[in-house]
Amino acid sequence: MDKITLRGLSVRGHHGVFPHERENGQTFVVDLVLGVDTSAAAATDDLARTVHYGVIAEQVAAVVAGEPVDLIETLAQRIADTCLGHETVEEVEVTVHKPEAPITVPFEDVTVTITRRRP
Repeated sequence: MDKITLRGLSVRGHHGVFPHERENGQTFVVDLVLGVDTSAAAATDDLARTVHYGVIAEQVAAVVAGEPVDLIETLAQRIADTCLGHETVEEVEVTVHKPEAPITVPFEDVTVTITRRRP
């Protein structure tokens, strides 16, 4: 399986279990690794034979900016479902970063990473 990677998609969202997270929002960062067979696209030089990562980026940004959820695990699943909605995407690894998580001790980042495959 070939890989198409999109790293550092930064979007403001209102996810979290605390009221101030829902009200104020925060920045979430998403990394994607899409499992795609790119051989047909490479042989034909045809965008329609692969996945348009610009479209994926816009759709994922809409998910992050959209309906709030409590958990970044839920957000990661919604993002994975969006990516797998593209016919050429066979698998996806999604990492959701929450660098502004409400943690009382110094930290750099909190992430959840999931891998999902087409059934």
